[in-house]
Amino acid sequence: MSRKLYGALVLLSLIWGGSFFFIKMLLHHFDPLTIALLRSGTGLIVISGIMVALRQPLQVTRLPWVPMIAAGLLNTTLPWALIAFSETRVTSGMASVLNATTPIWTLVTGVVLFGNPFRRTQGVGLAIATVGLLILLRVNPVSIISVDPVGFFAMVTATLCYGLSAQLSKRYLTGLSMYQTTFGTLLCGVVGSGIAAFTLEDVSFAPLASPEVWGLLFGLGALGSGVAYVLFYFMIQRGSPEFATNVTYLVPVTAILWGASLLGEELHWSLLAGLAFILGGVYIANRKTMPAKAGYSRRIPAGRAKG
Repeated sequence: MSRKLYGALVLLSLIWGGSFFFIKMLLHHFDPLTIALLRSGTGLIVISGIMVALRQPLQVTRLPWVPMIAAGLLNTTLPWALIAFSETRVTSGMASVLNATTPIWTLVTGVVLFGNPFRRTQGVGLAIATVGLLILLRVNPVSIISVDPVGFFAMVTATLCYGLSAQLSKRYLTGLSMYQTTFGTLLCGVVGSGIAAFTLEDVSFAPLASPEVWGLLFGLGALGSGVAYVLFYFMIQRGSPEFATNVTYLVPVTAILWGASLLGEELHWSLLAGLAFILGGVYIANRKTMPAKAGYSRRIPAGRAKG
């Protein structure tokens, strides 16, 4: 993997490090589906501005809308609503732990549904990173057993959606730029969450009069969706779905660092120990990805290697 990919991984983890906090705060003002609508809408405005500023072509009629809709709903409307709902029943810290199962689901769906090869180093790397996450957050059997089962199931289902969407994007959306993919994904998110919110919830935009709410939406939508998804799809296209979703292992680390720097929260030894395991696991899981792909491409006709 190139330095640019690892740089994008770290930057994305810094952006997403505050997402669970923003969602928790927005739940005081909105219902889960409305949060998904506002998040995707804010992100759509931002990516539209970025594409205009950089003169990126949209080519709406050429976008593969069937896989785009499927990947978009699985990457925005469904998981964002499920995450917001789960945070009404579990803590933000526990939600971030469960969110880190995304790389595992990405690997499983790739192998089971898309016939991707499984490498032992992937399994070993993910296992090491998972151990690091448990050390980082000092998770113990008692804290796991005491988790609300409904909130637990909602959060794990959200991560399954993320994993499946990442695989769909890699397989069916590779002919698009990361800007087009982000735009299409967030547009699907706006439409899907909008229909669901106005059908199932009592939607009110009155809280938008508060500057605090706009600040939360800037962090969650503008940065956490508009900018973040450009980085996310860049990693999928230039690397792999498995590599891109490894960001969820780093998100709890950056969340703790943001808490220490902005809120004066105490840092523990578990941060460095857990971070060492996480970084080591991510490296082991991905160190042979590119050589394996190159070797595979040499064994098949060039025309098919591009597909």
